[in-house]
Amino acid sequence: MSTTTREAEETLAEIVLVDYGLGNLRSAQRGLERAGASVSITDDPADFEAADGIVLPGVGAFSEGMDNAGPFREPLAAAADRGQPIFGICLGMQMLLTTSEEADHAGQGQVEGLDFVPGTNVRFDQDQKVPHMGWNELHVEREHPIVEGVDGEYAYFVHSYYAEPDDPDAVVATTDYGVSFPAVIANEAGNVFGTQFHPEKSGETGLRILRNFVDYCAEQ
Repeated sequence: MSTTTREAEETLAEIVLVDYGLGNLRSAQRGLERAGASVSITDDPADFEAADGIVLPGVGAFSEGMDNAGPFREPLAAAADRGQPIFGICLGMQMLLTTSEEADHAGQGQVEGLDFVPGTNVRFDQDQKVPHMGWNELHVEREHPIVEGVDGEYAYFVHSYYAEPDDPDAVVATTDYGVSFPAVIANEAGNVFGTQFHPEKSGETGLRILRNFVDYCAEQ
């Protein structure tokens, strides 16, 4: 089942927004439409293949996210292998990694992530106020289409855990909060990436990120 709306005068890319029961779907949808996309919210993995790009949103706990995303695991892996752009937002970004300390801390044992970007999500442990909530600066560490034009700009974060990729080259941009942590990550091929912040809540910076994503999808 999917629903589609189109607000942009010119549609640059067809994007599917994955509805797995956790996520700020309408806000993400509006942001993507402002960025020039035609957006379908779907809970049917059959919709993935025809899309120019896939967005995995998310708000909540890692274990619940992975439980809910179970039916999407293989279709997302197939999309990644095809080279389709996959964009994880907040929890959706954390789900791109191999696992998370969050499940262990909750007494749920090891929970397996999507493993598109090998690594672990860890909790802030430097006496910072948790969750990290509010605006913070982005420091671009390497080139990637998703971060074009946002170095030194500010984005909106709400999270208690952050990504620790196995490969330092997976880190595209960082932010400082008592520790330097990845704000944007990407896989080796470059087509699977995520932001720890919410672009749909990050004003003009977030809109630039979403436009970068839509442009990237249109070029594939």
